[in-house]
Amino acid sequence: MRAWQVHQYGEPLEVLRLVEKKVPEPGHGEIRIRVAAASLGLPDVFLCRGVYPTFQPQPPFTPGQEVTGIVAAAGEETHIPIGSRVMAVTAFPGGHGGFADQTLAYDDAAYRVPDEMSDVEAAAFLIQFQTAYIALARRGQLRPGETLLVHGGAGGVGSAAIQLGVALGARVIATAGGPVKTETCRHLGAEVAIDYREEDFPRAVNQATGGRGADVIYDPVGGEVFTRSLECIASEGRMLIIGFASGRFSDASSLDVVLKNYSVVGVFAGAYDRKFLTQAHEELLKLYAQGRIRPLIGRRVSFEEIPRALADLANRQVVGRVVADLGGDRDQDSAIALNSGCA
Repeated sequence: MRAWQVHQYGEPLEVLRLVEKKVPEPGHGEIRIRVAAASLGLPDVFLCRGVYPTFQPQPPFTPGQEVTGIVAAAGEETHIPIGSRVMAVTAFPGGHGGFADQTLAYDDAAYRVPDEMSDVEAAAFLIQFQTAYIALARRGQLRPGETLLVHGGAGGVGSAAIQLGVALGARVIATAGGPVKTETCRHLGAEVAIDYREEDFPRAVNQATGGRGADVIYDPVGGEVFTRSLECIASEGRMLIIGFASGRFSDASSLDVVLKNYSVVGVFAGAYDRKFLTQAHEELLKLYAQGRIRPLIGRRVSFEEIPRALADLANRQVVGRVVADLGGDRDQDSAIALNSGCA
């Protein structure tokens, strides 16, 4: 089978090699998926560079964290029948990522795909919306009428958070870089969209909230964005740490937390059991069926274009999610598709 493999750490265009390798056999608790579509994200860039802070595989390995496809084989102690159509987080820590014709996933990391959802949508659905649900509904306890600030609103996880925040009844403010991306945030439901390249976002957030600040801040960026967000968090606000698209996490001063009376809240889907995550998945599918949430698909690429698309992701040249379509997909019309002018 075909697979993109990293044999040494570096930039995706330099280190990804297209190879032929044996079809992997699923072990205990694993399923093998015939990949129909694979989602690309910044974590895959970090995997190529060897700087992913958790679950970093050693070369040679295949990156790609999220796929959809058909279960082709199953190991012992699995419950998903062969032939099922699933969306899944791959066994990428063991080197079996989704940038291949077939891949492995743990049975507990695979979920059903409704008939009306396309392969491209399904490949871009699981991680971003599950993360947003855990962050906003569970960890952040977002309430109707509260103000939610979403950083990176035109990206994969940010676009999901905007939509889910609106669905939960919040007033959403989003940040993004450039007019195309801010307009995308408004299209997704953000009442206020701030171009951080042109505006000082803490000042703009405080102005938009009458000086109160945001009740909940959704931060998948980290670094300086995290630090500056503390200038516009409301009293009793909740700062949600989602990820590190900037390349690094940041710390809050415990004295600042006390004096400003806010909470810093970690968000990690892996801390929850299968029962909770399945319930979350079903709640999200209800919102999908109602047309209230949709994956934001910025670009659809071929299997051969994966390295180039990862390079564009690394250079912030993509709006929404990039999905590699390995062929045989059904109707794509229900996804939020963009012709943004971004590379």
